[in-house]
Amino acid sequence: MAKTRPGIPTKTKTGKRDLESYTIRGTNKIVRVGDCVLMRPSDTGKPPYVARIEKIESDARNNVKVRVRWYYRPEESLGGRRQFHGAKELFLSDHYDVQSAHTIEGKCIVHSFKNYTKLENVGAEDYYCRFEYKAASGGFTPDRVAVYCKCEMPYNPDDLMVQCEGCKDWYHPACVGMTIEEAKKLEHFVCTECSSDDDIKRTQNGFSSSPAADVKKSNSLIDVEPFTLYTILLPPPKKKITFNSRRLLSYIIMYLT
Repeated sequence: MAKTRPGIPTKTKTGKRDLESYTIRGTNKIVRVGDCVLMRPSDTGKPPYVARIEKIESDARNNVKVRVRWYYRPEESLGGRRQFHGAKELFLSDHYDVQSAHTIEGKCIVHSFKNYTKLENVGAEDYYCRFEYKAASGGFTPDRVAVYCKCEMPYNPDDLMVQCEGCKDWYHPACVGMTIEEAKKLEHFVCTECSSDDDIKRTQNGFSSSPAADVKKSNSLIDVEPFTLYTILLPPPKKKITFNSRRLLSYIIMYLT
């Protein structure tokens, strides 16, 4: 069952009217349909809830209610927070609710994953979303994303990574035996599997420090090369299945049997 978030329940009354906007109490900030907002939790020790405004309406007594679509933090999902989830990552859920507009504390921005990786400075109001989430079942859309490195984990924009000049895969410094400081000083990097290849062509400018550069070029995190690894997230993600497309057919047969 989807979790219920605290708020004032709606009663069916006559005299309701839709509003184009609402001014957050105690501020001059205006929210409109489609805006993302921070909403006060019942437990003051928790961070504010994040939601997208779907509708604003006022009743006959001028009580303003908002219909919202909740974003979930990874730790609020059935599978919990995992290593590749960024600190500012949210899931757009299928959980809708009606709340008093007075519970809105402020505005925020939920970026697409691609746009978030382009930010030069991430502010307190900046979040990102790359998955939709089914609150009742724990299912994700998409149910697969590209993975990188020896650890075969999806990209976490909080983590620095280095790219191999040979295979073009990305690696966490710790996974290839180097520190963050050493990785930042690299001009060239070749993984152990490619280090014996004499035909590797090295660029003169070195490589960027995260897969975000590839995202910009390909316009899609899941627009991958033929031999890119994938991970399938099962709802709830009690198990992770990874496979290399060179052995795709045998893995499919093994999985289905």
